[in-house]
Amino acid sequence: MKRRVVLITLSLGLSAAFGMAAPAAAADTWPDKPVRFVVPFTPGGPSDIVLRATLEKMQPVLKQPLILENKPGAAGNVGAADVARSAPDGYTWLWSTDTVVTINPHVYGKQAFDASALMPVTRASTFSQTLVCNPSLGFKTLSDLVTAAKARPLSYASGGAGSPGHLATELLLSTAGIRMAHVPYKGPAPAMQDVMGGHIECGFLAGPTVLPQIQAGRLVALAVSGAARSPLLPDVPTVAESGYPGYDATFSLVLLAPQGTPMPIVERMQQTMAAALKDPGVQETLKLTDQAAVGDTPAAAAERLTKDSQTWGEVVRKIDLKVD
Repeated sequence: MKRRVVLITLSLGLSAAFGMAAPAAAADTWPDKPVRFVVPFTPGGPSDIVLRATLEKMQPVLKQPLILENKPGAAGNVGAADVARSAPDGYTWLWSTDTVVTINPHVYGKQAFDASALMPVTRASTFSQTLVCNPSLGFKTLSDLVTAAKARPLSYASGGAGSPGHLATELLLSTAGIRMAHVPYKGPAPAMQDVMGGHIECGFLAGPTVLPQIQAGRLVALAVSGAARSPLLPDVPTVAESGYPGYDATFSLVLLAPQGTPMPIVERMQQTMAAALKDPGVQETLKLTDQAAVGDTPAAAAERLTKDSQTWGEVVRKIDLKVD
């Protein structure tokens, strides 16, 4: 049976900005109580670290308590569903990797929310995955890996089915015209351990996870997945620079709101967060977690997320990936 093609288009909910005067009036007094930011992952990760640093700079501007609440589960779907069902009044926001709206809707057969129930506010930052291999292979460049993959069977590790590293690798395999066997793990750390142990040859894994091992010589970095080089690995080329122009597997940390949140509130939140992201301390936190600040407008965020959803939807359909 052929799978139904799913096209995820992320709208701005512009109707909220027109017609009735109530949304504008609400924006005049917003916020007048604590504001909740739901993080759909476990505490202590890069998303947590960056948000805490950013909220610290936003609080003096918004003058209300800014509460970070972790709601992990189902690759971010649990927390995303909570926000999607929340009142669109500017007091509940979703802080997440973009994958909850660009990848998950294509991968998960059953979700408790629809991506269209969330509206983009801003892409706060961008990050890549780092392609690492076991040093014993002797690979120095991406070309070395591609040549080897055409000559003999190779495998790659990822942080799980549907994870950024999984889809970034599948996009590379399709682009380069090669095959590698996928071995999914429960997170990038155990995947990295097996690459270092020589059980798996390579893997596109999170930069902060693999950086210490690259520096120690236990892993070799061949390329990064994004359109720009990593802030932590400026000497490592992108995949595009390594002979595959047009390849771009950039991921983002995004702020999303329940659909229908008044645009004046959305715009004020975006402007406040964009200003906080320019703070030198926040910039340093981003760099240490292998990210670069963006802080774009709701319209620009919606355009990019829609494009990425189309890209990952095509990859998911090609490999027939489905998670129940």
